[in-house]
Amino acid sequence: MLFTEDFLHYVWKFRLFDRIDLRTTEGEELEVYSSGLHNTHAGPDFQNARIRIGQATWAGNAELHLSSSDWQRHGHTTDNAYDNVILHVVYRDDEPLFRADGRKVPTLELKDRISPDLYNRYHNLVFGTQTVIPCEASIASVDGLTMQNWLTRILVERLEKRSEAVISALEINRGDWEETFYQFLAANFGFKTNALPFELMARSLPQSILAKNKNNAMQIEALIFGQAGFLTGNLEDEYPRKLKQEYEYLAKKYTLRPIENHLWKFLRMRPQNFPTIRLAQFAALVVKSNHLFSKVLEIKEVKNLRQLFTDIGVNPYWETHYRFDKESAPASKGLGAASIDTILLNTVVLFLFSYGRHMKLQHFVSRALKLLENLPAEQNNITADFANLGVKIDNAFESQALLELKNTYCDYKKCLQCGVGIKVLRPN
Repeated sequence: MLFTEDFLHYVWKFRLFDRIDLRTTEGEELEVYSSGLHNTHAGPDFQNARIRIGQATWAGNAELHLSSSDWQRHGHTTDNAYDNVILHVVYRDDEPLFRADGRKVPTLELKDRISPDLYNRYHNLVFGTQTVIPCEASIASVDGLTMQNWLTRILVERLEKRSEAVISALEINRGDWEETFYQFLAANFGFKTNALPFELMARSLPQSILAKNKNNAMQIEALIFGQAGFLTGNLEDEYPRKLKQEYEYLAKKYTLRPIENHLWKFLRMRPQNFPTIRLAQFAALVVKSNHLFSKVLEIKEVKNLRQLFTDIGVNPYWETHYRFDKESAPASKGLGAASIDTILLNTVVLFLFSYGRHMKLQHFVSRALKLLENLPAEQNNITADFANLGVKIDNAFESQALLELKNTYCDYKKCLQCGVGIKVLRPN
């Protein structure tokens, strides 16, 4: 048979082996009351197992290996953490195992106790020739309750991992949630292509400086475009020349140094997504909404959260421009619905979740999950693949969870650690 220890763990954890006339390799009668708790950290594989050998009942740890000789090979003989192992579970018993005091460690061999049907399902899942995900032939038949429970769990896993970056930034910002939210929001205004320069611009321009000039839209725009490095050289139009004049004064006042302009990318982008347009939208949002994170915490309805980013007053100059000094056909430059949903997904949801977890306020975590349920599902290659396999994707809650499923479990064939994989292996 071809399999890894993970499969042996799976078989032991769910006791999917033939338990009729169960005996140790020494011929002693064995009964398994509890396989124990799966330990994914250092130490024995299963903790707090309960078994009966002969007339004696034991409680302790169980260690699993493909072969008995792996115990010695893995260095357990000299590791005190394995002194209280009450049962060694192996696929193949190839050598006797003794404790330091000379006593034999009770061993259960599973070589002839695993059903061929279970093994074949496992082998086809993990070693098959699937092109999208290991369970692509079966995932559509997994019941809704199993699917929903597992997607909920891995969605929380995804948000927990992403919130680590928020908490790290929060520590750098000395616990200032508003400043941290402002920096992440800026990065997400750049979307993937210009996230880095947007973040660098925000870090170089603290929100406290913007707050001091909140009543002057021209100064806010000058600070943002100036720190982004767009107000250098000879500018022809009156609007950018005024911005440059304002910025030169403000830069001296606040001792500001702009980021490098070459960091911004325009190539192969739709003009609507040019960084100059995103910066204009970001400036308009700053002008409209002071203490934005506080407002996010106060607003409970999704439609009202959307309203924060809707109808922001981008300077009229941009209605006929995509770049400074280059006139274009008139077009609205406000944030579109798709852009707003992306910001809600990548910034607002993340911060509601992070704030709720960090402050131990569960209702903010619940609001983050509810917001995801009310946002449309993302459209990308991964969600398209799942849809083609018959998986129903109704909202961003499900699409985000499926992204985590694909990237963390499917790509690494962690089927035995996946609720969907386990269901496929045990359809009944």
